[in-house]
Amino acid sequence: MKIEEILEKVVFKSRWILAPMYLGLVGGLLCLFVKFGQEFFHIVMTVVDTPEREIVLSILALVDMTLVANLLIMVIFSGYENFVSKIDVDNHEDKPHWMGKVDYSGLKLKLIGSIVAISAIDLLKAFMHASTPGQILTNTQMAWMVGIHLTFIVSGVLFAIMDKIAEDTPHH
Repeated sequence: MKIEEILEKVVFKSRWILAPMYLGLVGGLLCLFVKFGQEFFHIVMTVVDTPEREIVLSILALVDMTLVANLLIMVIFSGYENFVSKIDVDNHEDKPHWMGKVDYSGLKLKLIGSIVAISAIDLLKAFMHASTPGQILTNTQMAWMVGIHLTFIVSGVLFAIMDKIAEDTPHH
C-alpha cells in the first residue's frame, strides 16, 4: 500500500473526530433542557404574585432557550450528516423533512436566521427591562445592542447574497 493511500484513508477517517463534539452538543442540549425546566417551574410557582411584565420577560427567556435548542438540533443533525456520516432514519415517521437535505450553505443561512431571531428576542427583553424601574441601560448600551443586532441582520443578508451568487455561477 502506498503512503498516499494510507494518508488519504487517515484523512478520510479523521472526520470521526467530530462525532464526540456532536455528542457534546447533545449534552449542551440536555443542559439547556434543565435550565428551561427551572425557568418554567419558576414561572409556574410565581405566576400569581409576579407582574405581567416579568411573566412576559420570563416567557421570552423560554422562547430564547427554545430557539437556541432548535439551533443546536440543526447544527447536530446537519453537521453530523454533512461532515461525519449519514443518519439512517429514512423510514422513521418523525424524521424532519429538512433532515438530509440541508447542505453547508443552507446550514449557514439557517444558523444566521436563528441567531438574528435570538438577537431580536434579547433586544426586546433589553428594551422591556429598560422601561422597568430600577433597571437602567444607558443609551450607549442600547446603541451597542441595536448595532450588534443590525450586524447580524446585515451578515445574514450578505450570506444569502453570496450563496445566490455562488449558485448562479457556472460550475465546471
